Amino acid sequence: MHITMIGSGYVGLVSGVCFADFGHDVICVDKDERKIAALTRGEIPIFEPGLNNLVSDNVRSGRLSFSTDVRECVAKSDVVFIAVGTPSRRGDGHADLSYVYAAAREIAEHVKGFTVVVTKSTVPVGTGDEVERIIREANPSADVAVVSNPEFLREGAAIEDFKRPDRIVIGLNDDRARSVMTEVYRPLYLNQAPLLFTERRTSELIKYAANAFLAMKITFINEMADLCEKVGANVQEVSRGIGLDGRIGSKFLHAGPGYGGSCFPKDTIALAKTAQDYDSPVRLIEATVSINENRKRAMGRKVIAALGGEVRGKTIGVLGLTFKPNTDDMRDSPAISIIQTLLDAGAKVVGYDPEGMINAQKVITGIDYVEDAYDAAKDADGIVIVTEWNQFRALDFERLKTTMRVPVLVDLRNIYRREEIAKHGFAYVSVGRPAMDIAFGKGI
Repeated sequence: MHITMIGSGYVGLVSGVCFADFGHDVICVDKDERKIAALTRGEIPIFEPGLNNLVSDNVRSGRLSFSTDVRECVAKSDVVFIAVGTPSRRGDGHADLSYVYAAAREIAEHVKGFTVVVTKSTVPVGTGDEVERIIREANPSADVAVVSNPEFLREGAAIEDFKRPDRIVIGLNDDRARSVMTEVYRPLYLNQAPLLFTERRTSELIKYAANAFLAMKITFINEMADLCEKVGANVQEVSRGIGLDGRIGSKFLHAGPGYGGSCFPKDTIALAKTAQDYDSPVRLIEATVSINENRKRAMGRKVIAALGGEVRGKTIGVLGLTFKPNTDDMRDSPAISIIQTLLDAGAKVVGYDPEGMINAQKVITGIDYVEDAYDAAKDADGIVIVTEWNQFRALDFERLKTTMRVPVLVDLRNIYRREEIAKHGFAYVSVGRPAMDIAFGKGI
């Protein structure tokens, strides 16, 4: 099939290259001429494991190409995906749909013959109705079926998620699109990946409901972690104890500094705003948003407490800046608020991340950036693990101790055990687990 992917950001690029790998002819389109020129040269603008090789293989095969010419690409396509950004709108938190609607107008101008127009971007309920209205108003003769097909990709595992999905959700109001979308996903369908066909508005809500529920699980276990610290329980054992219940499951029950990234923060807010507009507020999600925002600065205060309650003039090394490992994405990363809290308290902060340094420097100023974890620990009064990169799971603590001014480790991802760190003479503070603070002689 001939597929055009409008938008060559994270979702558009990953989806486009995977469709090409299925055997479809795919053109990824973007208004950003520099991005398209870079992609044409084989330069991938995002870090996603395996993406470089997959792009180069499919470009070489002739199944994948890049363009800025919407007109030519749309005119010859069987299916046109809209995969543009839907950031939170300034002022009210609603999803900004201006890019989606602009894409719909361009599609209307250039579409020829029966075409399935698919919204891949994460959009509020009713967006597909408006996309269809825009196309029919701009071009009454356009023969289109507008479909909702939300993505469920995890950054750092996006290719695996696309090729081995838990489910493929397709929302449609025009049954002609069913066979087309089945053909688009034919390799997965043959491998018995479940295709869930729903009405369009239902599909749009599934995406938001899924992300909101996962965000709520993260926030729940973070609150349990705080309670564990107060009562002397271990949140990791609590997580395991409840996660073994098949009705609950173990995923997303890992205590930490709060969720971030390109999806959970904006999608939870957008869902809450949509629900308010329909006079059906989602109180649990509203509370989730509030708790998560407060938690990030609370983790900064936790670091300050671990260093004796005063950090003015002290040096703190921060390991991990991206919102999760295996990505260079800094959007709503907990590290941003944590570092700002430390700076506000007068600390000197030194940061390191295996992949996110360039993007981090765009959003976090006032800190020093170094080349590895040991440089971040040099003359430090404490180090903080914010993102659980594999590189931080086997640190040389004897080496760290020789370079640090004060051996204190604040592990906000619980990747170490207190006994393991204490034998090296470190004070160790984690999240939601009983621990004795060696340096200051008190439980934290």
